[in-house]
Amino acid sequence: MVNYRFLGNSGLKITELTYGNWLTHGSQVENDAAIATVHKALDLGISSFDTADAYANTAAESVLAEALKGQRRESLEIFTKVYWPTGPKGPNDHGLSRKHLLEGINGSLKRLNTDYVDLYQAHRYDYETPLEETMQAFADIVRQGKALYIGVSEWTAEQLRAGHALSKELGFQLVSNQPQYSALWRVIEGKVVPTSEELGISQIVWSPLAQGVLTGKYKPGQPLPEGSRATDEKGGSDMIKRFMKDETLSAVQKLQPIAEGAGITMPQLALAWVLHNPNIAAAIIGASRPEQLEDTVKASGIELDDDTYAAINDALAPAAVTDPEETYSVSPKSRLI
Repeated sequence: MVNYRFLGNSGLKITELTYGNWLTHGSQVENDAAIATVHKALDLGISSFDTADAYANTAAESVLAEALKGQRRESLEIFTKVYWPTGPKGPNDHGLSRKHLLEGINGSLKRLNTDYVDLYQAHRYDYETPLEETMQAFADIVRQGKALYIGVSEWTAEQLRAGHALSKELGFQLVSNQPQYSALWRVIEGKVVPTSEELGISQIVWSPLAQGVLTGKYKPGQPLPEGSRATDEKGGSDMIKRFMKDETLSAVQKLQPIAEGAGITMPQLALAWVLHNPNIAAAIIGASRPEQLEDTVKASGIELDDDTYAAINDALAPAAVTDPEETYSVSPKSRLI
């Protein structure tokens, strides 16, 4: 079964492996397969599920709701996000304005077929909306009982500090940040993680396997595996391309003997590396088929010793991105509409 961790300094516990349906439900995977995969996640002990209104232009939330139908709501932790364009993508169908936040939560609740979400997250920072407006709207959503906790995604250390201060003034708690983080993408370690530890904010990280590269299935100089994310023209290949350099793939191959020495698989090694960081509340995992989860969930509870952790870092040192300045390039400076 999957272990639980506290989310920030709140009393909420979530599964340290959280199921996410980005790039799969409502787009790349047929609904029957998506539902079967969620049921497998439940069977394996995952109770926390992460989605967003923008995933497949709202369709992913509906698929998740169908998959969770009949489950005891109180036994689930459901997260969703708001910011990116939805619907016809008009000028107010985007961002963190009061209008979009209040309409966004109502739309998400309807699609998810629930009265509340456990965690409502700002999917990016909105430079075009005053932070005070955004945080006041989040406070109202919490007071209305439509979200129990508030989090963000890919915010910088300074943005987290400002948002945290306003949340305290407004009587609610900012408990989480959802950044990209893996043994190949470590940019949050310099500023975001220390600031979060100080403020009582956890990370719920996406792409802990670096879009699958850390599984070792991509070999330098060899053809791409058929049906893999690197061959997906619906968006997967764009997301993975930064990791597809031969230098990176060669470094990843050095992890195979390390994993074998620890008696675990490459995906388990990569997930255990992420969970080794105490500021990580959960690593988001996804799957296109139920059987893919069998191996990855076994990463829960694996504790890497210091020598193994250091060996992973040494192997990937030539390829790992660690510059904290990368955190400033993620949120668009305008809404791009």
